[in-house]
Amino acid sequence: MSSSALASKTWALRPGLISGHYPEKDELQDHWIERSLTHLQGILASFRIDQQRDLQQVVAKIEQQGEKLTTLDHDQMNQLRLELHRQFHRNGLSIPLCIEAFALIRETATRTIQLRHYNSQLMGGWSMLHGQLAEMETGEGKTLAATLAAATAALAGIPTHVITVNEYLVVRDARTMGALYRALGLSVGYVTQEMTEEQRRAAYRCDITYCTNKQVAFDYLRDRLTLGNQRNKLQLQLETAYADHDRSEQFLLRGLCFAIVDEADSVLIDEARTPLILTRTIDSSAEHDVYRLSLHLAKKLVTGDDYKIDPESHQVQLSLTGQQRLAQLKLSVASPLQNARRREELVCQALHALHLLRKDRDYLVVEEKVVLIDANTGRTMPDRSWERGLQQLVEAKEGCPLSDAREQLGRLTYQQFFRRYLRLGGMTGTAREVSSVLWSVYRLKVQRIPLHKPSQRQKLPMVVVPQSEEKWAEVLASVVALRAEDRPVLIGTGSVFDSEQLSQKLTTSGIPHRVLNARQDQQEADIVATAGNPRQVTVATNMAGRGTDIPLATGVADAGGLHVIATSRNEAKRIDRQLFGRCARQGDPGSYQSILSLDDELLL
Repeated sequence: MSSSALASKTWALRPGLISGHYPEKDELQDHWIERSLTHLQGILASFRIDQQRDLQQVVAKIEQQGEKLTTLDHDQMNQLRLELHRQFHRNGLSIPLCIEAFALIRETATRTIQLRHYNSQLMGGWSMLHGQLAEMETGEGKTLAATLAAATAALAGIPTHVITVNEYLVVRDARTMGALYRALGLSVGYVTQEMTEEQRRAAYRCDITYCTNKQVAFDYLRDRLTLGNQRNKLQLQLETAYADHDRSEQFLLRGLCFAIVDEADSVLIDEARTPLILTRTIDSSAEHDVYRLSLHLAKKLVTGDDYKIDPESHQVQLSLTGQQRLAQLKLSVASPLQNARRREELVCQALHALHLLRKDRDYLVVEEKVVLIDANTGRTMPDRSWERGLQQLVEAKEGCPLSDAREQLGRLTYQQFFRRYLRLGGMTGTAREVSSVLWSVYRLKVQRIPLHKPSQRQKLPMVVVPQSEEKWAEVLASVVALRAEDRPVLIGTGSVFDSEQLSQKLTTSGIPHRVLNARQDQQEADIVATAGNPRQVTVATNMAGRGTDIPLATGVADAGGLHVIATSRNEAKRIDRQLFGRCARQGDPGSYQSILSLDDELLL
């Protein structure tokens, strides 16, 4: 969308008389012809020449405007902010006003948090504000770039959500950038898992709210339950005006006005189809024996003869022999498993639990509870569970107390959710591979942003050995050599199990190190803070792959910087690139290498 079009529609991005108390897009129902045309446009968009020349012209104007601000005192800056706020409400997000806002925000950041936006960050912020996805290389300062778009929109009265992938980053970024926002007269809040309903509502009432994609999506689902059948904007406005009880006061959010999505490829692509299910617990203790019996029956079946497993599709299929074997087993007349369809469904789920879900890779057992692990981030998901009895079957497999089943109250996917924002922008270091999908699904154009400084990241030759034991030996040898050079090392592993196995080998070899995985997520900030120290060795899962800025201690850059070792491959090469992007940030030196074995689950 052009800047002039955005300016004319700014009123529609704010809650009010015209847009309603809860602005959001209607659910898109594209015709197949429109979908096909959009998909073709997406493919063409991936080859489109970036509009960097236009961005450079905008940056030149921002710098020109910024020169006028350097001599202003605090009171004069405040008067300028108030006037800009009035102009935004009168004229919308016009190009001249946005240029003034960017210059003001940049100068305010320099004075309050002692950080000055680079030209590349100005370009990134401008792209996000105008509904694009800024592809900025890892380490280029996306967090600071986002403040430009967020603060400009907030100055125009648009409720803004800055969305990132984990709560560590939510709290860190809201606190780090809070002083800048407050100096601009804006309120900032954040939402985390443990917050009460009132605390969440207060956070969303702020001008700018930091939150994870999970928290904001579930809070939106809760609002939909409050809204009930009154989905029509006019109905809600009439109820607000004339009803005895105004339900809009019960809402957590103020609508879906503008979102800036950090690590957008992870949220919008990798998790696009993830079902978000709002549930409540129901008593299902009568079913517990059925789950245990299903697991018992599954253990009696023979792989190949009675069932087949497809590891790639995560599907289990009973053979005719397996179905007959189950039918011949003597069961209580009252057992629900007397029903062939129910019996085969639960036994297939039990086989899934036994053979496709692995402890310390797919889940942890913590205090006799099964806790899921997010494969993309390596983090635990304590509030999520598998459906259709799979959760209880895994609990039975691990000898844990069985949890009660949950009744579904509401459901949607991230793809459905983010398509409902009136304005959507984003940022990531790895979008080029999925640019056509981002356009065809979300109408998000990828804008590549040039580097602030030339990259000094060095790629070392890949090492591939026959077996995993040889791989770990190669890793240990590399660590010893790098520590001798006073360089820190970050080792990426594919699972909690692998990280702990490597940790044991490092301990046996007398190499001090720290481990960052789903078990140590509470110590993340402390572990990351020391990961750039001389000779420091850090073993991590995908937790260290996104949004993690590892500061280099004094002298480390002179020694060659951080070295990253990947010991496994991810299904998406973008995730591998995120890990490698932990080194050589902001023009610092650094290097990376893959050390793999032929028996790895994913090699090429």
